[in-house]
Amino acid sequence: MPAFKVDENLPEEIAGLLRVAGYDATTVVTERRSGCKDPDLIDVCRLEGRVLVTFDLDFADIRTYPPASHPGAIVLRLARQDKTHTIAVFNRVIRALEDDAVGNCLWTVDETAIRVHGKHE
Repeated sequence: MPAFKVDENLPEEIAGLLRVAGYDATTVVTERRSGCKDPDLIDVCRLEGRVLVTFDLDFADIRTYPPASHPGAIVLRLARQDKTHTIAVFNRVIRALEDDAVGNCLWTVDETAIRVHGKHE
């Protein structure tokens, strides 16, 4: 079962949703890593074996962050980033986690689809 790290740009409730669903989840904020540079953050995720959940589109660049080089990333690309909308969309992500592996993959998520890049390609 994957473990997750929720980036500082997302509501902390995302980590709570993951925990309620039975996943190990922590946040960048609670670990006092706010402002951490992207390469350092992905290194921490790699060391801890955690999938990063973020709004940061830099992590969707598979040339810079090839999915096989880290535990995985879920990048939310939402038209609206308010808390209510983000949580509603992320509930769909949690349901998808039951059916599909996220490890060593990049999931890009918008309001209508989840695209998986990595092992399944």
